[in-house]
Amino acid sequence: MRQTRRTVAAGMLASSLAPGAALAAADLSLVAQYGAPETPVTVFETDDGGLAVFAHGGPVRRLSPLSTGHYAVEGGGELQATARGVRLDGAVLPRRDFGAEVRAGIRRAVRANPKALRERALAATPPIETGDFLPSDLVDLTSVDPAIRLDIRYAGRDNFMGLKLYERPAAWLQRPAAQALGRAARALAAQGYGLTIHDAYRPWFVTWMFWEATPPASRAFVADPAKGSRHNRGCAVDLTLHDLATGAIVDMPSRYDEMSTRSYADFAGGAARQRALRGMLREAMVAQGFEVYPEEWWHFDYGDWRRYPIGTQTFTQLAG
Repeated sequence: MRQTRRTVAAGMLASSLAPGAALAAADLSLVAQYGAPETPVTVFETDDGGLAVFAHGGPVRRLSPLSTGHYAVEGGGELQATARGVRLDGAVLPRRDFGAEVRAGIRRAVRANPKALRERALAATPPIETGDFLPSDLVDLTSVDPAIRLDIRYAGRDNFMGLKLYERPAAWLQRPAAQALGRAARALAAQGYGLTIHDAYRPWFVTWMFWEATPPASRAFVADPAKGSRHNRGCAVDLTLHDLATGAIVDMPSRYDEMSTRSYADFAGGAARQRALRGMLREAMVAQGFEVYPEEWWHFDYGDWRRYPIGTQTFTQLAG
């Protein structure tokens, strides 16, 4: 997935997983986004266990409790919880899940027969590239580290289009990227966390399927097959963390593949622990030569991605 970048408030990002003062459940329940998609209002947990609010593109303002569900806003004004959202300075703002709304809109608009779409995609021609590329050497990520888990959303229907696009749940990266991922996995294991992979190498014809099936109004969220994607080159990976003790996927500021500002790597909202875990993942990946994709906290590109050609091999062909 690809997004068009918009600026969000940088705000009070977490620097560690050390717990601060615990927020009451009523306060924590306010951590969300409100209002209109063009001008969202975000209430979030600060690193020191308080609450703060910012309107899209505006300053961060701390909230001070006056009574249950009622807060004074730094600099003047009040915020009050309502049955369906909040009232901020007199304006009633409904609670919103923008990512879920965009996903539902795309799914309603997708009118594609997966089998026919795949046949057309396999018959399509990838862009002609010139240059001195390295030979492709894709490695199965399950062979890199036994703690690495797969949750390949495009091998089923639990994805933004609701279509099965991969013939099997599998993940490959170019060998140097796969080895770097293994080093990141070992560093994270020492902190009690493992890696869960959502996507890695993506054959070019699947990028074509994304583009063809996505409504034109939503194509800002997917890569143009005329240019190819970094996933097509086997040097991009979508991933998150799971707790090695419990096996549970951790909570991040947004869901995987969510099409909203919550997905941005510098999004200031959410809970403090969510941001800290996002930072832990980013630190481990960057230390091994990956670059975070600014619009998607889960997407990392290996530094040498430009040196590899666009790939067209299917997962069945790779599995041999």
